[in-house]
Amino acid sequence: MYHLKTEAHFDSAHFLAGYNGKCANIHGHSWKIEAEIYGSELQQAGEKRGMLIDFGDLKNAVRGLADSFDHTLIYEKGSLKAATLVALAEEGFSLIEVDFRPTAENLAKHFYDMLAAQGFAVSRITVYETPENCAYYEGE
Repeated sequence: MYHLKTEAHFDSAHFLAGYNGKCANIHGHSWKIEAEIYGSELQQAGEKRGMLIDFGDLKNAVRGLADSFDHTLIYEKGSLKAATLVALAEEGFSLIEVDFRPTAENLAKHFYDMLAAQGFAVSRITVYETPENCAYYEGE
């Protein structure tokens, strides 16, 4: 089995609604996404001969995910009052609403699903919220 891995970085804020601790407050991270894909066959012809896929295609997809989350506030649907959302939007802040609590674990699954939906054979997504702390998701 062949495996390829690439990474991308983004900075964003989040908070954990209903959490009893510091993470209940809005705070930021310098996140890192590591994406790993797999396959058993290399391409046999053409300019991509000997490759699982072109690294550029994988890097562009992962960077696209990171760029879409960069310098945003990631929040769980229903965790902010409507008036707060209106005020933030009026101020021009970039917001990303997700249907899950924005933990590293849930973001790893979310990015896994997003890359899989683009046709990548994803084996693992690792999300670092600090250089020392990460979560990863592997397909079931």
